[in-house]
Amino acid sequence: MAVDFSRWRPWLFLLEPEHAHALSLRVLGGLNEMPKTRAHLWPHRASDPRLAQELWGLHFAHPVGLAAGFDKDGQALKSLASMGFAFLELGTVTPRPQLGNPGPRIFRYPQQRAVINRLGFPSQGGSAVADRLAATLPLAVPLGINIGKNRETPLTAAVGDYRALIQQLGPFADYFSINVSSPNTPDLRRLQDPQSLRPLLQELREARQKLQRQPPLLLKIAPDLASDEVTALAALAQEPEPLLDGFIATNTTLGRPSDWPHPDEAGGLSGAPLKRRANGIIAQLYRASSGRLPIIGVGGVATAQDVLDKIEAGASLVQLYTALIYEGPYLVRRITDALPELLTDRGVDHLGALVGRRAEHWATLPA
Repeated sequence: MAVDFSRWRPWLFLLEPEHAHALSLRVLGGLNEMPKTRAHLWPHRASDPRLAQELWGLHFAHPVGLAAGFDKDGQALKSLASMGFAFLELGTVTPRPQLGNPGPRIFRYPQQRAVINRLGFPSQGGSAVADRLAATLPLAVPLGINIGKNRETPLTAAVGDYRALIQQLGPFADYFSINVSSPNTPDLRRLQDPQSLRPLLQELREARQKLQRQPPLLLKIAPDLASDEVTALAALAQEPEPLLDGFIATNTTLGRPSDWPHPDEAGGLSGAPLKRRANGIIAQLYRASSGRLPIIGVGGVATAQDVLDKIEAGASLVQLYTALIYEGPYLVRRITDALPELLTDRGVDHLGALVGRRAEHWATLPA
């Protein structure tokens, strides 16, 4: 039984954005322990096998996952899996609880299908998330955990925060997303510099080796990097002693379109205006790594065509979040229903055949 989200959206949009999100999360969290209701709302449907992929020893039924930020503390994972995502990413989780930046800190732009946020990693902390995951798992889909440092932790001590989370949450993660690219934690993006990043990743690899199960480490990067910075990150990932298993590209942007209606609103911009910039970074990464490192593409995904654009730019998987705000909880089903026909139109019998097909186009397209 599909719920007509278009009827509910105007009422939700009467609420302040963060309150509306909290309400949605509470409803989904309540459905966690109501499997029959979830099955009624989102009946299980097998995905077209042409969309399936195996990466990092994990099975992905199709390429569309949930980006970090929607469920920061893992409160609604079963319901989110029921919505049809092929994988979920929770977080960003910080070692110690923190409130994040003062509000208001989320701003909707419906006409542009975009959002600006300056949340600053509000998190219940690693211990609370670990306890919740111990009570919730296993899930029917792979789970990524996005981790970051606490605001008060100096950059020189940041490795301790990330290492603690690897140790604490390692038993629950199918992969880790190392978040060094949020624009809303002061100076965090400085960790993307290879001189700072190399020792950080070396420490995290060592911490991971001590785990019984060793989840892949993916680096989440900013869309505001210059081409030479992207190339340097790709080179770092491919050093003789590999430090990374892949990338997530990209986080939100500090850039604004020339016609943006509120150019002085601080924070990271997500949604449709980010698409071209994110696709360019994906393509540059793909070319710089010769397609050797899997990429999860994020930024401006709202349709099946958006998914294929990211795949053809060089991503193996994609994530979305902002589009859920505007399109509702049946968006993933609509996208995955439409993808097989697009594969047929392109004359391929498997999604993987399209990875990087138009990387040169996207790498040279102005953002």
